[in-house]
Amino acid sequence: MTKDTPVIEIRNLHKAYGALEVIKGVDITAHRGDVVSLIGSSGSGKSTILRCANLLEDSQQGDILFKGEPVKWAGQGLDRHPADFNQVLRIRTNLSMVFQQFNLWAHMTILQNVMEAPVTVLGRDRAEVEQAARAYLDKVGISDKCDAYPAQLSGGQQQRAAIARALCMEPEALLFDEPTSALDPELEQEVVRVIKDLASEGRTMMIVTHDMKMAADVSDHVVFLHQGLIEEEGAPDILFKAPKSERLRQFLNSTMAA
Repeated sequence: MTKDTPVIEIRNLHKAYGALEVIKGVDITAHRGDVVSLIGSSGSGKSTILRCANLLEDSQQGDILFKGEPVKWAGQGLDRHPADFNQVLRIRTNLSMVFQQFNLWAHMTILQNVMEAPVTVLGRDRAEVEQAARAYLDKVGISDKCDAYPAQLSGGQQQRAAIARALCMEPEALLFDEPTSALDPELEQEVVRVIKDLASEGRTMMIVTHDMKMAADVSDHVVFLHQGLIEEEGAPDILFKAPKSERLRQFLNSTMAA
């Protein structure tokens, strides 16, 4: 991988559910240290693109490259699927995903939640992982919750634990799928602060968000999706302050007023 090779590159992506085509040919690139935010109304295809990038969903057409390495496919159209399971596993362990619902294991403490994947999936030394896990929980501001269970934490604390869990995999990039939409405004700000800190460290991130202020503050590049296509994209300063498309103007008017 050269310095200019993108960490994530999506080319001409198409995704359908049966006869319904939800992604209709999309190109998105994230270089090392880039924060790329995907915005758009519900049903525009934002989360689907993220899930395709992480190979949680199979796309029907187009290329997905991770650090310059293309995903190998077998089959055609709706039967297309990744051809190499080991490649999928390797890519997924390097693209940690943080979901809208926190997806923490209820029967494990917060520390155990953060440690589980590096120990069982990556086979890393337990003592070394515990030290890293405690450091990441400290980083997101909940080191005092190590021995608590998810049900004992607020939504904002659970989401911060989910971010620590993603970081503990030492991924090449972080994928956030609406990380604050299940939270009330006060708890949302806890999570936004953590994401801003990660952005300031130069971490590679792709973020699907409804929070336009966060997108404007943390992004290097913003992609506005409408009906499965990129309607407009660019630097946040330009996109939010001088949108070119009427559809984006309408979207921003409605979301900023909300």
